[in-house]
Amino acid sequence: MRYLSIGRMVVTGGAGLIGSALVWELNRRGFDKIYLTDRLDHTEKWRNLAPLKFEEYFEGDDFAKLLEDDRDLPSDIHTVFHLGACSSTTETDAAFLVRNNFAYTKKLAQWCLRRDARFIYASSAATYGSLENDLSESRDLQTLRPLNMYGYSKHMFDLWAQRHGYLDRLIGLKYFNVFGPNEDHKGDMRSLVNKAYYQIRETGKIQLFRSLRPEYADGCQRRDFLYVKDAVKMTVHLAELDVAGGLFNIGAGESRTWLDLAHAIFKALGRAPNIEFVDMPGYLRPKYQYLTCAVMDRLRATGYTAPVTPLEDAVADYVGNYLEKNLRLGD
Repeated sequence: MRYLSIGRMVVTGGAGLIGSALVWELNRRGFDKIYLTDRLDHTEKWRNLAPLKFEEYFEGDDFAKLLEDDRDLPSDIHTVFHLGACSSTTETDAAFLVRNNFAYTKKLAQWCLRRDARFIYASSAATYGSLENDLSESRDLQTLRPLNMYGYSKHMFDLWAQRHGYLDRLIGLKYFNVFGPNEDHKGDMRSLVNKAYYQIRETGKIQLFRSLRPEYADGCQRRDFLYVKDAVKMTVHLAELDVAGGLFNIGAGESRTWLDLAHAIFKALGRAPNIEFVDMPGYLRPKYQYLTCAVMDRLRATGYTAPVTPLEDAVADYVGNYLEKNLRLGD
């Protein structure tokens, strides 16, 4: 078995939602020999780092240069969590996404393979495209058709790793709709919980998209919502086990409606629901998913038995203990 206590770890995207939550979870378990990388830019996501313990911080471009001449990196890096990426589903600069999400991931994966270090990377549920049933890792990757360039940039690496025979030596995590503390910097990519909290404070109501499919009433489009605290527990579980590699869904394993989520937010704030339905922007319509639900059999087969935090409890924790108090994980 491999243990995280052997040597150092690297976490890319360490100031982001999942990355900072992962470092928080590792700290809770007593690990702080962490090399953390990100691109802080002009955002406020540096605030996610303030409560965390780590050994070194590198800007992403600087760390990429170190990979090319790794004499400046310690020889005892045994685990790399690659969570850094452009996660905007509306990004249209395909060349940027290829460089940032695909080419850089290849470089880091090859570095880990040469060193026999464990490489755990963020794929995405967006790779499943418009599929609404049997969202399972066992699907033939060649049959998947992502709906946006972000999803395709993630899919490109999954295909590359499989084509070169590396996928069984790596662990790819298909994260579903992860939400929770430390996402304020994400702009339009923030979860509805985060956006709606501020909408309610400013206007007293939440806006949801109308449905364009008759089988789904307004607000009854469904998603697999997963609290970030559960997402990182699943991630650490896989890192601690000497499991076979490949792709793993990281989700709740159930779908809930946007109305369910909206009502949970109002309940957490102690307010009566006030929901307004608005038309979906034209650019989103051909790329909009009406149902996502992760098949979780593969993760459970590794011995992961922890229950997933119920949606209402997760929203209550996020709103009451973080958004209302303007706190980050670890504060």
